[in-house]
Formats: sequence, structure tokens, C-alpha cells
Amino acid sequence: MKYPLFALVALIATVAITAAAQGTATPAATGPSSSSIVAASTNAAQGFQERSPRYRLRKGDSFDLDFALSPEFNQTVAVQPDGYVTLKGVGSILVESQTVPELTETVKTAYAKILHDPIITVALKDFDKPYFIAAGQVAKPGKYDLRGPLTVTEAVAIAGGFNENAKHSQVVLFRPAPNGMFEAKLLNVKKLLASRNLSEDVYLQPGDMLYVPQSAFSHIRRYIPTSSMGAYVSPLVY
Repeated sequence: MKYPLFALVALIATVAITAAAQGTATPAATGPSSSSIVAASTNAAQGFQERSPRYRLRKGDSFDLDFALSPEFNQTVAVQPDGYVTLKGVGSILVESQTVPELTETVKTAYAKILHDPIITVALKDFDKPYFIAAGQVAKPGKYDLRGPLTVTEAVAIAGGFNENAKHSQVVLFRPAPNGMFEAKLLNVKKLLASRNLSEDVYLQPGDMLYVPQSAFSHIRRYIPTSSMGAYVSPLVY
């Protein structure tokens, strides 16, 4: 499932409310909202498991163009706020969300109108530093550098781990899509850790956001006498 940027905040609130209302239910027994997320994430499973994705251009990035046979067209170009760049001799072309190989082909196609079989080298010059965001019920919510291959469980650890209110059986991974929307995948991190098999631990990509909802039990915890909690409640059940 994909979501526009302006709807992301509303979606996060919906996930939190749904998780609270479901109590100890697992993702397989969730209501319509979570089921929709699960169905969408199944279709995008391969994309979420991609370990080493190519960097995609963003607004404000810049790159150098080197023309081996036509040095007069050598230039440094910046991606404008609308996702376009303006090139010498050929005008504006849309390049946002393209990888370097895709960008190279796009530029070659544009210059093929005025140059015969142009040989062009593209080199990124200035680009957005990769990052991920951890939000919700983690000890240290925030924006973190993504310096290399990193899984969801490792990202949670970097963010200080789950706090006592976390519903770690329904963690949501939001991933930016090239068209400005967001894909969402529901993850049962509790089950993943309990199985001691991290082969299905999803790798993060730049711009990903992990959202950990609040457990239903945490809403009633304050109303339960402290002396009773040890006798009747196990922290593992939520």
C-alpha cells in the first residue's frame, strides 16, 4: 500500500489507535486497517528485502556531467525543487528519483538530439546523507544516520530499544516510493526475536521510518496495583 506524504501522519495515528484497540491480537487477526497494510506489504515483500539499493536522486542533489568527446558540454547540475535539471543545449529534464545508471541513460537520450552517440559520465557531487527515523515507543526516537546495511532489529537497538509501552508485535515500516507516496509493511518483531531466526529481518533503505505503536496494556497499567502486577501479569504477553 502506498500513501502520499500529507496522509502519513494520519496513517500513523490510525495504526496507533488500531493497535491499542486490538489488545494482544497478532497481525494475522487484525482489523481492516492492519489487514490492508499486510496485504500491500506482501506484494512489495521483495522490495522491502532489497539489501543494497542504488541511491536515488533527490531535490537539492548535484552531479557532474563529463562529455568525453564534447568537453564544451561539461557542467555541474543541481536538482531543482520541482525535480528537474536544466542542461546546456537541451533544456529541462526530470531526474528526481533516478539512480545514477538511469540518470546516465536519461542524459544520453536528451543529448542524442544534438550529439551523435554521446559518451557521458555522471558523478554525484553533493547528495542527501542517508538516514532513517525511529518513532513511537522506542527509548530514543529520532533521526539516525544510515551508514551501512542495517536491519529493523538493529535500528531499534540503535534507537535505544523498545520502551515498556511498546507493542513490538505490530511495528510499522514506512518506505518512501519514487512517486512521492509511501509503502507500509507490518512487522512482528516480537515473533522474529522469539524465533531466534533473523533471516527474515528486513533491511532498511534511506528515508525509511519505523513506527512502534503503544500497547493496549500500557493504557491500563497505571490502574493496576503494583503488588498485583507481578502475580498476574507477565510483560511478555503484550
